[in-house]
Amino acid sequence: MVLLQELSGDTASTGFAFFEKLGPKFFIRLTIDFISVFVLIRFIYFPVYKNRENFFTLFIFNLIIFLITFILNKSDMSMGAAFGLFAVFSMLRYRTEGITTKDMTYMFLVIAMGLITALSKGNWIELSFINSIIIIFTLLLETTIIFKKEVSQMIQYENIELIKPACRAELKADLEMRMGITINRIEINKIDFLKDTANIRVYHYESKFD
Repeated sequence: MVLLQELSGDTASTGFAFFEKLGPKFFIRLTIDFISVFVLIRFIYFPVYKNRENFFTLFIFNLIIFLITFILNKSDMSMGAAFGLFAVFSMLRYRTEGITTKDMTYMFLVIAMGLITALSKGNWIELSFINSIIIIFTLLLETTIIFKKEVSQMIQYENIELIKPACRAELKADLEMRMGITINRIEINKIDFLKDTANIRVYHYESKFD
């Protein structure tokens, strides 16, 4: 009985010693990291892409990279090893067709935030400033403040007589009248002469109603 009490006491003291070893630095950096990633995902990523499925993945990737790099940094991990670990995580790709380039970009951003917050030698003000720079630039690039965003739509077009190069102006005018948008450019991807249809990709600037 005494042995069990001693073991439990040793375990408890070891647990407290572990948290004491981490110190307030760990929890301050974890808080900064979580707030930064939450703002990035909830107020920039989600309003633009309306995709809740990647919430779990983005948060967990950020948390894992933060914990691993912070703990290994306690073991005098070199900066080269840290960037090697970062490269491994950044190259991970789920074998699904649903993940897009933009999703991979946000994956890269949350991994970078976790790495910077865990390894940077700066204080909490400097870390917050660096993460704020990432958030602000991402926000600017996701809006139309710097440049207009061009989006595309794939349509099936049945008036196959207008796909001729000489009729490109008439084709553009017909599509603009039907779709109610101003078209920048048109790409004809596939023509089906049996059905008299063509697959056309239409490019236009994103409007506030999109």
